Amino acid sequence: MLIIGCDFHPGFQQVAIFDNRTGEIQEKRLQHRAEAEQFYRSLAGQEVRVGMEACGHYPWFERLLQEELGIELWFGDAARVRAAVVRRQKTDRRDAEHLLDLLRQDRFPRIWVPSLEVRDVRQLLMHRHKQVQARTRTKNQLQAMALSCGVQKKYKLWTKAGRAELEQLALLPYAAERRKRLLEALDGLEVEIVELDRRVQEEARQRPEAVRLMTHPGVGPVTALAMVLTLGPAERFPSGKQVGSYFGLIPSEDSSGGKQRLGKISKQGSSFLRFLLVEAGQTAARYDPQLKRFYRRLAVRKNRSVAKVAVARKLATRLYLMLREDWTYAQLCQAVMQVSPSHSVAGE
Repeated sequence: MLIIGCDFHPGFQQVAIFDNRTGEIQEKRLQHRAEAEQFYRSLAGQEVRVGMEACGHYPWFERLLQEELGIELWFGDAARVRAAVVRRQKTDRRDAEHLLDLLRQDRFPRIWVPSLEVRDVRQLLMHRHKQVQARTRTKNQLQAMALSCGVQKKYKLWTKAGRAELEQLALLPYAAERRKRLLEALDGLEVEIVELDRRVQEEARQRPEAVRLMTHPGVGPVTALAMVLTLGPAERFPSGKQVGSYFGLIPSEDSSGGKQRLGKISKQGSSFLRFLLVEAGQTAARYDPQLKRFYRRLAVRKNRSVAKVAVARKLATRLYLMLREDWTYAQLCQAVMQVSPSHSVAGE
């Protein structure tokens, strides 16, 4: 068997190769893509395991190894890989050797990686998110133009009457041209977002897990689908606390000497899903009695921002439980109420 530690970069990769039949170790620097493809294709038919840090710009490499050549590819937690390094000298060659050592010693911090199909659907969600942000920026620019003319209509600016008033504002030539272009961009974004919403709904309806999550108040197709695609198999997590940590919704901690010091949330994991959970949590807190009481109590004790994040963490735990136990929202409430009528539906 060949074991390869791969220090992957966008333009090249440094590899350290161990042959367990001869005990020989080789080093190579492979340029992308031609030289790297030629090397790995020459290994076809052999038993090979490649280990690399999880990073970006590698889907072509993953498809080449796993789908075309049938080579085993492991992804490692970059933070844990770096934490295992003792020496302060860092080079591409040393990094490849370090990855090889971790693989040979069965200490490689392998992580779960979603399939290429799952990551492709994530692109749909991310593209919709970026277009919604672009729409918001465009609307803000038009609002600023209206305010410069003494018109303050807030959300009513986007009604039929508000749009007509905006189009009739007396502006200088360049400003009028800019208004025209912004309105055209806004109309195009509205049409595109409607189509993206339709595709997201179709993808969500094709997944029973997402359909169950949408029974929870405040959780729509976007949040449900993103949760299913990002969390992966719920069995990966032993409890809801690990889920909160995975999404970066728990406080950072620097405790020592028996004194606990908690800071802001860690913000690890997917920032996109964390944003969706905070948004969905605000809606859920309006319709779910337990979350509403929890939000109001914490908003009084701390502040509204802290309460919103805390509700998002509870919502993430709820959705995790629904995925793990195959529950709908009604079944979740019923199961927890059987344990304790006064207990909030949050999970441990």
